[in-house]
Amino acid sequence: MTDHRERPRRRGQGELEAQVLSALREAEGPATVGWVLDRLGGDLAYTTVITILTRLLAKGAVTRERSGRSFTWTPASDQAGLAAHKMRRVLDAESDREAVLASFVTGLGPDDERLLRELLGRSRNEGED
Repeated sequence: MTDHRERPRRRGQGELEAQVLSALREAEGPATVGWVLDRLGGDLAYTTVITILTRLLAKGAVTRERSGRSFTWTPASDQAGLAAHKMRRVLDAESDREAVLASFVTGLGPDDERLLRELLGRSRNEGED
């Protein structure tokens, strides 16, 4: 006899990381794994949440502090900060930074290119202060 019930859709690692970070940002302070698990609800295992938090710690996206025999967790950056960190890691891994940046910039759409120019202009102006 075959079981025809549908299995739950598997979430990607990036999706889980985003959900865990979102839950941590909702906390009023450092949060435990159990607290995060309660916020995410449903079908995740406690060990899965620990794994995701440990990966986020390695990426610099969260911090942890010992609390008794376990840890409490705090977001170190928001989604934009995490994405920027990933971009820097990719850039740092390449030997020809100029080629990578040139390829990135030429692939931008007009609105993103304008925004990047504005941000670079602001950055230069702040450096002059």
